[in-house]
Amino acid sequence: MESELFKLAEQLGRLLRAGGKTIATAESCTGGWIAQAMTEVPGSSAWFDRGFVTYSNAAKVQMLSVSPQTLEQYGAVSAETATEMVAGALAHSDADVAIAVTGIAGPDGGTTEKPVGTVFIAWAHRNGAAKVVRKQFSGNRRQIRAQTVKSAVEGMWLIY
Repeated sequence: MESELFKLAEQLGRLLRAGGKTIATAESCTGGWIAQAMTEVPGSSAWFDRGFVTYSNAAKVQMLSVSPQTLEQYGAVSAETATEMVAGALAHSDADVAIAVTGIAGPDGGTTEKPVGTVFIAWAHRNGAAKVVRKQFSGNRRQIRAQTVKSAVEGMWLIY
């Protein structure tokens, strides 16, 4: 999986660099793994601006300006929160595009409506509308997180 993530990040980096664009990440359930995968690529400083690891709700509010009302009404694991996270990553960075992820990696924390493996991924361009998807991954905690990282990086092609 590590080599696959490296190749995906490397391809994304080439695309961003060719377009003169930079990226920021806002991560909850992946704990910075997306940023790590991107910065593993030599020369990533040309296209990777910054990463926010906002595991707690307080961090989401403080670092990304996620609304406390959104967290209360929809929960940290929701399309609404992911959308506000990606917007916050752009607002609090110099990046042109951003990725945000929030989810339940397990082994506990799931509910009937949002079982373990539920993840929301959001992508956005600066001054553009966000695209958000809900994914349902399976496996153990590491597998769910790895699938989230892979889907988040691959998904940049959906908006780019």
